[in-house]
Amino acid sequence: MLQWFRVAVAVVLCLGLASSAKSLDYVVLHRDGKEIQVSGRLVVAARDGGILLLAEDGLLWAIPPDEQVSHTADATPFHPLTRSEISRRLLTELPAGFEVYKTAHYLIFHDTSQAYAQWCGSLFEGLYRTFTNFWTHKGFELAPPEFPLVAVVFADRQAYLKYARAELGEASQSVIGYFAMLTNRMTMYDLTGLGGQGYAERGHTVAQINQVLAQPQALQTVATIVHEATHQLAFNCGLHRRLSDCPVWFSEGIAVFFETPDLRSAKGGNRVGAINQMRLTRFLRYCATRPANSLETLVRNDQRFHDTRRAPDAYAEAWALTYFLLHQHSKQYVAYLRMLSQKKPLLQDPPEVRLKEFRHAFGDLRRLDAELLKYIGRLR
Repeated sequence: MLQWFRVAVAVVLCLGLASSAKSLDYVVLHRDGKEIQVSGRLVVAARDGGILLLAEDGLLWAIPPDEQVSHTADATPFHPLTRSEISRRLLTELPAGFEVYKTAHYLIFHDTSQAYAQWCGSLFEGLYRTFTNFWTHKGFELAPPEFPLVAVVFADRQAYLKYARAELGEASQSVIGYFAMLTNRMTMYDLTGLGGQGYAERGHTVAQINQVLAQPQALQTVATIVHEATHQLAFNCGLHRRLSDCPVWFSEGIAVFFETPDLRSAKGGNRVGAINQMRLTRFLRYCATRPANSLETLVRNDQRFHDTRRAPDAYAEAWALTYFLLHQHSKQYVAYLRMLSQKKPLLQDPPEVRLKEFRHAFGDLRRLDAELLKYIGRLR
């Protein structure tokens, strides 16, 4: 997910905000040797003519001036496409053999078994209920998703890699699923064929698939899917704005906080507030060599998450900090969340601003860090 923020910023180059119109905008652009027509709501208008456009299917288009052939607007109100319209459009874009399985909040496009699509639907809807109940209980008012939540599920890893490579490049080799911030979609593949681990053959019942994926060797792969699905919910229900400068420790902290699937439940979902044992173990091991300024470096910028050597420890610390704050400083956390949720797309805060905002919400970093280490050290 992190790559998408960098891609969009590289395209638009943080050109500076001008104004955002409420009319329907129509853009003809030239990209990759093709002429493309897009209509949608203008999100950002940059001083040099670059624009960020939210299309009617939920895709974000970052369009620099040199790609624009024409740009017009009228007073037509912006309306997202219906579930049926999105289904028809995406089925024409996906490889042959795909069909769509619909749930209350999701459109699951798949070329695997109906049972696996149903299993995904149960997992995602369970997460949706858990996610919305949790934040409502915390006093944060969520917004209903403006667009249907879309997941694309491939039958096997090779087909997934062929598709994902266009979005992620070689990074697709190292991930089993991802949420793409520009397309607003989850992409993954049928985990029952993962790694030749003797998982069930496709076509089995939802209950059998659930039993297979509840095995210890599969739980972390399911947790990864839940992690990415949590990002999708957070960016569609008002916790974050797509392409805003939400600190990575914060967005990833929420995702790792929720990545504890409970496959024993027939309704799916996860155990909110459960200790994430993998992240806890990693953080406690990191504490042996953890620098005194670790909390500050986590908060001030996102560099540790972009360094492959330091990223695992950064994710673990993001989980520890999120778990600690939500349990010990819940009101301050929600106030901080409300502030971050109002960040505008493509405006980046300098490190000093990030630190100032964090201190304003939680107080002195040294005191908080000592409290964090004491609290997490007692967890097992």
